[in-house]
Amino acid sequence: MLKNVITMAKRTINPARRLAIAMARVCAENRCREVTILDLRGLSPVTNFFVLATGTSARQMHSVADRAVQAGRELGQRPFGVEGLRAAEGVEASRWVLVDYVDVVVHVFTGESRRYYDLELLWGDAPRVNWQRGWRPRPEEPAPAAGDV
Repeated sequence: MLKNVITMAKRTINPARRLAIAMARVCAENRCREVTILDLRGLSPVTNFFVLATGTSARQMHSVADRAVQAGRELGQRPFGVEGLRAAEGVEASRWVLVDYVDVVVHVFTGESRRYYDLELLWGDAPRVNWQRGWRPRPEEPAPAAGDV
């Protein structure tokens, strides 16, 4: 799964853009909804790309963040920081998980938090990156038959 995501992302020239596309694909592969990349180059002095995704549950959001860190390692990147995963916050308390690669920041929100912070509106001038070009989602896993459970 991750090899497929990383292989496709390596075809992109800019390293930060390549990482952003890989992170978007990791989010999509792990069942996030509304995955978007905002190109903030020239708009933000802090980062080049935001990857925005909506998670389905706190547990799933944590899983996506773990996979994003793993995929980053496979691309030779190490996150500057990961927020929203501390044990003190509790799994159910997470409404926003962030993986910060400096040039690329991955935000995985609950639907409510995403609507509240509305980063797409805040960064409305930012062009969107087409991260789906050349990407094929992994096939859905068949549900186990009644007798197989």
